[in-house]
Amino acid sequence: HLLERGALVTAVDVSAERLVSLQENLARLRLSCDVRCADAIGLQASDVGRFDAILIDAPCTATGIIRRHPDIKLLRQPGDVAKLAAQQSRLLDAVWDLLKPGGRLLYTTCSILDAENERVIEDMQSRTADATVLTIEAPWGIARKWGRQRLPVPGGGDGFYYALLARSGQQGEPAR
Repeated sequence: HLLERGALVTAVDVSAERLVSLQENLARLRLSCDVRCADAIGLQASDVGRFDAILIDAPCTATGIIRRHPDIKLLRQPGDVAKLAAQQSRLLDAVWDLLKPGGRLLYTTCSILDAENERVIEDMQSRTADATVLTIEAPWGIARKWGRQRLPVPGGGDGFYYALLARSGQQGEPAR
């Protein structure tokens, strides 16, 4: 566990309710971290270049968890995918500068749609000169061009997407 090893962790979420749950868990485990109720898109300039690693659990259509929440199919509107993909791109752009040179960013969604996954990462890669997509070697899921997809399976397991990006180091070399 990162916090048990003394890592400095900052948790950012727009939902105060989710952060209350996080703080309760931290207290129960006698751990602490910097908890901020904010939109990551609006983080302060003082955070630029501060983080070694960033995990984005991006807002998405949640198509990977439909097996557990079938109402998702009824709640989604035709324009939701495009709106969420645009929000995901803005989020990636906003937090990229917060990453130190040589740092890594893990982008995740519980979506199985390419528009929220592969295309978002491909677009990020094309417009961000110091971003390198790293291969995720794992025994689970399906290797995709820009990330790794886990599809939902009957009887257990939700659908998720993961992409790992590295910010180039000082000499323009990708992080390893």
